[in-house]
Amino acid sequence: MSELNYADDDELFEEETIDEQELEVEEIDSDDDAEMNSDELQSTVTLTIEDAVDFVDSTLSPRRALAADYYEGAPLGNEQEGRSTAQTMDVRDTIQAFLPSLMRIFCGSDQVVEYAPRMPEDIGAAKQATDYVNFILNSDQDQAYVTILYSAFKDALLKGAGFLKYVWRETENVQTQELDNLDEQSLAALSADPGAEITSLNTIVGPGGLPLSSVTVTTRETIGRVKVESVPPEELLVNRSARDFADADLVAHRRYITVSELVSMGYEFDEMVNFVTDQDDFSFTNEEAEQRGFFDMNTNFDEDPSRQRVLYVEAYMRVDVDGDGVSELRMICTVGSQYEIVRNEPADQIPFAMFCCDPEPHSFFGGSIADLTMDIQRIKSAVLRASLDSLAMSTHPRIAFVEGQASLEDLMNSEPGNIIRMRQPGAVVPFNLPYVGADAFGMMEYLDEMRENRTGISKAASGLSPDQLQSSTQQAVNQTIEAAQQRTELIARLFAENGMTRLYSGILQLITKFQDETRIVRLTNQFVPMNPESWDPKMDVTSNVQLGSGGQRERMQMLQGINQIQEKLLTQFGPDNPIVNVQNLYNSLQAIMEAGGLKDAGTGKYFTSPADYQPPPQEPPPPDIQEQLIQVQMAEIQANIDKKSAELQLEREKMIRDDDRLRDKNEADVVLKAAELEARYGAQINVAQIKANAERDREMVRSLAQGPGQPNAQP
Repeated sequence: MSELNYADDDELFEEETIDEQELEVEEIDSDDDAEMNSDELQSTVTLTIEDAVDFVDSTLSPRRALAADYYEGAPLGNEQEGRSTAQTMDVRDTIQAFLPSLMRIFCGSDQVVEYAPRMPEDIGAAKQATDYVNFILNSDQDQAYVTILYSAFKDALLKGAGFLKYVWRETENVQTQELDNLDEQSLAALSADPGAEITSLNTIVGPGGLPLSSVTVTTRETIGRVKVESVPPEELLVNRSARDFADADLVAHRRYITVSELVSMGYEFDEMVNFVTDQDDFSFTNEEAEQRGFFDMNTNFDEDPSRQRVLYVEAYMRVDVDGDGVSELRMICTVGSQYEIVRNEPADQIPFAMFCCDPEPHSFFGGSIADLTMDIQRIKSAVLRASLDSLAMSTHPRIAFVEGQASLEDLMNSEPGNIIRMRQPGAVVPFNLPYVGADAFGMMEYLDEMRENRTGISKAASGLSPDQLQSSTQQAVNQTIEAAQQRTELIARLFAENGMTRLYSGILQLITKFQDETRIVRLTNQFVPMNPESWDPKMDVTSNVQLGSGGQRERMQMLQGINQIQEKLLTQFGPDNPIVNVQNLYNSLQAIMEAGGLKDAGTGKYFTSPADYQPPPQEPPPPDIQEQLIQVQMAEIQANIDKKSAELQLEREKMIRDDDRLRDKNEADVVLKAAELEARYGAQINVAQIKANAERDREMVRSLAQGPGQPNAQP
C-alpha cells in the first residue's frame, strides 16, 4: 500500500508540475498578446490628440484670443454709434513696461544660468559647457536670440504661457565648383573623395599627349546644430489633466508645414501629397490662429505640390507599447486630419521649455498679466468714453427747433459763424449741458492705482517724478523703487527657474548625445576647442537671478563695499594673508562689472586674471661689497698668474728656437767635419747615427726646459 501511495503521490506531483509549466507558457503567451499592435496604438494616439485639441481650442484659445484683442485695442463690442469709441491700452502699456526689465536681466549677462558640477573633476567642464551653450544660443540660431526670448516672454505676459522648442537639426551644405586642367592623379583623388560628386566631366588632350579634365564638382557637408525657436501657444497641445512636463501624457507640436519641408525631414513625397489639406479646411478651429490671419490664404498651389501644406503633429507621449505595464516616452509623428502615424521612436526628453509669469498650483497653464488688467482696461475705457462724450456735448450742444419755423439745412451746417434762418424768434433753442468729465479723473486715478497694486508697474518702477524726489529722502526713494520692482524680479525668477534651467538642461543633453566631433569656437577673443562627449549630461543647472536681496543699485553698492574692504586688507597685511588674496580682489572687480551690465567682463579687457598672469623672470640680486672685493682680488691674482704663465711660455719658446738653431748648426758642422775626415783619411763615418744621438740629446734638453707635466713642443 505504501509503495502504491508513493507512486500515486509521484504521479500527482508530476501532474502539478506539468500544470504549472502549462500555466507559465500561457502567461508568456499572454504577455506577447499584451503588446500594443499598430491599430491599438493608432487609436490611442488619435483619441489622445483629439482630446488635447479640444482642450486647447475650446478652453484655452478663446481666453488667449480675447487677451490679444485687448492688447491690440480691438473694439470691446459695446460701442454705440455717435458716441466715443476711445479705448485705453492698459494691457499693452503694462506688458510693454515689463519687457525692458526682463530683457535686460536675461540678455544683459551671460551668467544668468550656469551649469554646476556634481564632482570635483567636472568643474572645468561645467565652465566650458556654460560658455559653449551661451555661444550656441547667441551664434547658431536662425534669428537673433534676443528676438526668440522676446517672443516667448511676450507670449507669457500676454497669454499666460510662452514656449521655446530646442532640437538638434542637421542641414546639408551643398556647394558646386568648376575645376579645369586636372591630370589623371588629381582626377583620381577627386573621385576617391566620398564628399565630392562629379556631375560633369570633359576630357581633352593636353601638351605632351597627356589627358586633362574639366569637371563640375558638387560637395555635400552635413552640419548639425542646436536650434531654438519660439512656438506659438496655439500650436502646443497638452492633455487636459497635465500638471507639468513630468506627468504630462501628451505634449505635442501641431502645425501646417509644406510638403517640401516634410521631404527634407525624410518622408516620401508621393506619400505626403496624399495628406495635403484642402484650402477650405485650412484651420485649427482655433481663434488664436484665425486671429493671426494665418489661414487667410487664397493662393492656389496646385501647380507646385511641394508648396502645399499638411497638418503635422510631433507628439511626445507616454504609452506602454511593449506591454510591460510601464509607459515609456516616445516621439510619435502624425500627418493629416486623422493623425495617421508616420514615425514612432523612443524619446529621451520633451524638447520644450515653458515660461509662465503667474503659475497656477496643480495646473499646467497659469495666469497672465492680461488677466490682471483686462477688466481695468474695459472700465477705464468706459469712463474715458463718458468723459469725452460729456466734453463733446458741452462743446457741441444739441439744438431744439420748431419744425417748419427754421431751416433744417442751416441747422445741419456746423460751420462756425453759420447763419440759421428762422421764421420767428425762439424757433431754435440750444440744449447747453455742463462738462462733468473732470469728475471722472478721480476714478481714472483709482483704476490706475488698482492696476499698480495688481501688477507692480507704476511710475516708481521707472523713476519718481521731480516733485516726489524733492519731498522724499534717498532711502524712501530707494524703498519705493525697490517695492515697485519686486513683481518684475519675481517674474524673472520664475522664468529663470522654470524655463531657462529646462532650456539649458535640454541643450546640454542634445550636444552630449549628437555632437561627435570637436568644434572650434571663439570665446572671449580666443579660439577654444569644444568636445561635449566627455561632459556629464546630467549636470545641475542653477540660475543667478537674485530675489529679495535688493535692487541692482544695492547690489552694486554691496560689491563696491566688499572691494574696498579687500583693498584695505591687502594693503595692511600684504597679498599673503589668510583672509583675502589677489584672486578674491579680481573676483569682486569682475562681479562689479557684471552687475553693471558689461558682458565682456571676463575677457581680460579690463582686468587680467591672476591665474593667467605670467611674471617676468627675476634678475639675480646684486652681489655683496665684500664679495665684490674678493672677486676683484681674485681677478688680479688670476691676471698675474696668466701674465707669469705667458712670460714663461715665451721663454720656453725662445729656448726651443735657440736649441733648434744650435742643432741645425751642429748638424751642419758634423756633416762638414765628416766630409773632411773621409777626404783626408778615407774613413767611413756614420753620419745618421751621429744625428740620431744629437736628436736624443736635444729631446732630453727640451724636456728639462719645459718642465714636468708639459707636452713636448713641436718645432
